[in-house]
Amino acid sequence: MSTPVRSASLTVAMLLADGRLPSGGHAHSAGLEPALLAGMPPADVPAFLAGRARTTSLVDAGTAVVTRHRLRDAPSDRGLGEIVDHWAARTPSPAQREASRLLGRGCLRLALRVWPDSRAVQACAALAAPPRPVVIGAIAAATAMDPRDLVRLVVYEDAQTAAAALLKLAPADPAEPVGWVLAACAAAEDLVDAVAALARPADIPAGSAPQSEGWAQAHALTNRRLFRA
Repeated sequence: MSTPVRSASLTVAMLLADGRLPSGGHAHSAGLEPALLAGMPPADVPAFLAGRARTTSLVDAGTAVVTRHRLRDAPSDRGLGEIVDHWAARTPSPAQREASRLLGRGCLRLALRVWPDSRAVQACAALAAPPRPVVIGAIAAATAMDPRDLVRLVVYEDAQTAAAALLKLAPADPAEPVGWVLAACAAAEDLVDAVAALARPADIPAGSAPQSEGWAQAHALTNRRLFRA
């Protein structure tokens, strides 16, 4: 990849990773609030982030990469439904699927404003309530983002969302979660190239986190919460 194109890819990745992006991420905790409400001690947050980085984060990263490849090859909504189905099969919690679709709605609204003429974004908009990784994959296709940057973006954004939520949920030194996010990203680094090369929906990683899924379902039923999920 040439230097100008690589720079553009990194610029888009940095934009999407910015917590100030108006896409609704501030209303979600990447599963951290459900975990803490269920009794997980704050001391376990680093392990929680590292575990997500190699399981649920890679499901979303793989989904985004496959979407990117599909829309770069043929920018239409044909085949996107199959990708959504494979993502849903790997995201068994209805609460987590609903949260992702809500986040996807915010990201899609942003994409339609920033890249309105992109055929990839338009194809994604033709879907009914696409989940966030599919929308992020469409943005990656529209902007020719390097698939490795895309994988790292998804892993980082998930960990950073949880770390930012922690400061609202439990007392902590704001500098400490930064190291936890870096460690979570490092935990998945050896898998980046493999996930970036995925092209078929069936190849999307299927790492699961059953306890987190149960926590998410219980969290959806309570009215004493700061975050949607």
